Amino acid sequence: QDGNAPHRLIWTLMIEVQCRALLFDLDGVLINSTPAVERVWSRWASGHGLDPVAVIARAHGRPSLSTIQELLPKANHEAENRIVEEWEMDDLDGVVPLAGALDLLSSLPSDRWTIVTSCTRALAEVRIRAAGLPVPDRIITSTDVTRGKPDPEPYLNGASLLGAAATECLVFEDVPAGIQAGRQAGARVVAFTTTLSRDALSVAAPDWIVRGCQDVHIQMLQKR
Repeated sequence: QDGNAPHRLIWTLMIEVQCRALLFDLDGVLINSTPAVERVWSRWASGHGLDPVAVIARAHGRPSLSTIQELLPKANHEAENRIVEEWEMDDLDGVVPLAGALDLLSSLPSDRWTIVTSCTRALAEVRIRAAGLPVPDRIITSTDVTRGKPDPEPYLNGASLLGAAATECLVFEDVPAGIQAGRQAGARVVAFTTTLSRDALSVAAPDWIVRGCQDVHIQMLQKR
């Protein structure tokens, strides 16, 4: 290089965090399903005379049934939800693992992590397999809770599933509803900029914001 050329210095900050268990959201954290999600909700919104952009923004990170109940209070919610789920299970084009997700999950003991998602159980399993990721022995889905994100119930249940308190867990999320759920459960929350901007995530006050799984490195400590 030219000796007179300016030098570029890049600093990488490593933060060490200890926890007993890891709780991962699915869509936008481990897999990229955003194109499929947006296609389905755009199709559904257009069929009901609703603004697709507004519907997609509302639907991200929340149980589909909650979105439908809010937008169509007088509709047959269960029937509408079945339609949306069928469309989502049929549309797997572009459903792939996000950067670093497979390597990260493969490095973890199976009893120290699980998935906590707003998908139904059937949809979650279809997407996990379509992306080629390992399927946890037990997961928490919208099928398993009474109140979905941003309520803390999903993450409280996820922690209990692994025999840990939520305060001993790290939650990985990509949208404000999920961040709020993790924080209200008492967990520390790592937000990924895979779906929204850093500014949009900051509003929900996660503990840390990073790019995604590629920025997370796990070291298992030996029991004394």
